[in-house]
Amino acid sequence: MQRLALVLAFGALIAAAMPTPGLYLALGLGIGAMGTGWIAFRTRTAAGFARLAGAAAFTLGMVGFLLGALRVVLALAAIRHLERMLG
Repeated sequence: MQRLALVLAFGALIAAAMPTPGLYLALGLGIGAMGTGWIAFRTRTAAGFARLAGAAAFTLGMVGFLLGALRVVLALAAIRHLERMLG
């Protein structure tokens, strides 16, 4: 589970830097990484490294999600600014 969570987390970080569809992909992958990372962290029978990898995936997934959300907010602000300039 922790490997999947880390793959999703790094995918979210990479997608946040991609052009147009990347921001939505970053949001989805970030949510997935946070969910799987949380499950991997909460598994009490797992080894310490596996739990640490789950916590790292949760954190990186949250960063990817926040970067994607920031891009959405910036796009909406730019649209509003253009609307005010033209209207």
